Amino acid sequence: MEGRGKVPYQFPAMAVALVAGLAIALQSLFSGIIGGRLGAAESSFIVHLGGFLLSGVILLLLRGGAIAQWATVPWYALTAGFLGVVIVASVSFAVPRVGLASTLTLAIVAQLVMGAVLDHFGWFGAVPRPLDVARIVGLVAVAGGTWLVVR
Repeated sequence: MEGRGKVPYQFPAMAVALVAGLAIALQSLFSGIIGGRLGAAESSFIVHLGGFLLSGVILLLLRGGAIAQWATVPWYALTAGFLGVVIVASVSFAVPRVGLASTLTLAIVAQLVMGAVLDHFGWFGAVPRPLDVARIVGLVAVAGGTWLVVR
C-alpha cells in the first residue's frame, strides 16, 4: 500500500479524512433535523439539491474539469449518487430516533466491516488486503465499542 511506513508521511490525506469525518457528523445532524421535521425522502432531496448546486458551481469554476470523461468510469461506480440517497435518507430517519452518536457509530462499524470485506476480496477495484487476525480483532473491538455506545 503506497505511503504505508514510508516517508513522506501521509498527513495531508489523513487531515482531509478527518475533515470529512467532521463534515459527516454535521451533515448527519442537519439532515436528521430536516428528516425529523419533513421526512427522510424530503431531507435527502434537500441535501442532494444543495450538493448539486455546490458541485455545479465548482464545475463552473473549474471550467468543467474532466466531467466529459464520465463514460470511462465503471458502471457500478456511477451508482454512487444512488448510494448517497440511501445514506442521507437512512441517516435522516435514524438520527431523530436513536441519536447522532448511535447513528454514526452504527454507520461507521458497517463501513469498516464492508471496507474489510471489499479489501479482502479486492472487489470493485479495491486494493486487495487480506483479513488477518489483527484486523479481525480490531473489527470485533469496534463492534464491542459500538454496542457500548448504542446500548
